[in-house]
Amino acid sequence: MGALGGHDGRERRWTGLDRLESRRPPRSLLVALVLASITLITLDVSGGGSSPLEPARRVVGEAFGPAEATVAAAVRPFTAVPTWFRSKGDLADQVRDLEASNAELRGRVELAGFERNRLEQYDGLTTAAEDLGSALVPARVVALGSRQSQSFTVTIDAGSEAGIGPDMTVVNNDGLVGRVLRVTRSTATVLLVIDPDSTVGGRVGSSMEIGFVTGSGSLRQEAGLDLRLLDDASVPARGDTVVTWGSTTGPYAPGVPIGTITEVYSSLREATQRAVVEPFVDFSALDVVGVMVPSGSASDRAVIEADGTLR
Repeated sequence: MGALGGHDGRERRWTGLDRLESRRPPRSLLVALVLASITLITLDVSGGGSSPLEPARRVVGEAFGPAEATVAAAVRPFTAVPTWFRSKGDLADQVRDLEASNAELRGRVELAGFERNRLEQYDGLTTAAEDLGSALVPARVVALGSRQSQSFTVTIDAGSEAGIGPDMTVVNNDGLVGRVLRVTRSTATVLLVIDPDSTVGGRVGSSMEIGFVTGSGSLRQEAGLDLRLLDDASVPARGDTVVTWGSTTGPYAPGVPIGTITEVYSSLREATQRAVVEPFVDFSALDVVGVMVPSGSASDRAVIEADGTLR
């Protein structure tokens, strides 16, 4: 029985091998398929655009083309997700870069006008130094005085180290600004001529009549300054220019333009003439000013000499 059992097992194993062998295609068929494939490839390559397989390829493309397009359209959103996220991130970075560049360009454009105006004011100081025949220490207005004190003052960024002292005349490229009240090492306080407590000796250009100009207490140019001449009988004319009169050692240097007479009022009771002078300086837009100093004064900054040169 054992022998018979062993014999039956071998028969079963052989039967399985026979089935595997029977499922394999004959070797001759494989050889024929390989030869046929080589033949078709050769014909397709040698035929170029007029390949004998082209009609069959066209039929297959027409049959399966719509299905391939549908599948590709359905799958495309999913395959494009990683690229979309990457491109969206890149786009956001580009937008941020462009916004930064635009902000920088806008800043440059805005500052261009500011810097151009400041340069023109510095150039104007050079002309003013030549016209006044005095050296000027250039400075910038950095603060306005407290309005609660009812005084009109400004702080400039130049002080004793720049050669500036009390009672020096302050001008800009348009005309008289005021006089120095007090100084520190690096700053100075300037009393503006529009202050109600400011009194400046003025001279009418056409008649050479002298008087006193007092502040109106207003930053508006049209508010004007008050001029009263010493000669009550003298009547100033509209359009006349008023300049300072004094001495080089006084609080106001002579010959500095103050403004133009715009109105004249007569008082029969007081028998006096009162004129309104519109200042040349726009006090609401003060920026660059010059302090008149003796030529050759020691200074920690460049000084514009009377001949327009820098020292």
